[in-house]
Amino acid sequence: MTVLVADGDRSREGGADRKTVDVAVGVLIKSNGDFLLTSRPPGKVYEGFWEFPGGKLEAGETVEQALRRELMEEIGITIGSATPWKTELVDYPHALVRLHFYKVFDWTGELHMRESQLFAWQSLPVTVAPVLPGTLPVLAWFEAEREPESNK
Repeated sequence: MTVLVADGDRSREGGADRKTVDVAVGVLIKSNGDFLLTSRPPGKVYEGFWEFPGGKLEAGETVEQALRRELMEEIGITIGSATPWKTELVDYPHALVRLHFYKVFDWTGELHMRESQLFAWQSLPVTVAPVLPGTLPVLAWFEAEREPESNK
């Protein structure tokens, strides 16, 4: 697995032996193809940057269990089925993060930003900025999925 290095000019907290943090990420997709991005909450690292919602796995949780818990805690929805999509390793200055992306097409409840974050339904190209480095590969994957088979 390749590693995406974010802000490579900055030093890494914890050095070379730091632990990898596993994060469950929900890529919520409406029937028209629009997807949900949320802003990083006030007081968090990369505050105000746009990302897909999700959060860290707690001890003993599977990725899907963490995803269900985080989406309820952060944005107030209960998800139906969630399909594992891709995994990306991102080396941020503050943490080495393994992002487990799940596509989610089915959820109940109204969006309620419980951490004072913003949200926006987007399509390509996105109109919100700045975008968190770990979100950029997902936008490229969406672009690749849009390409006609003859262009691949």
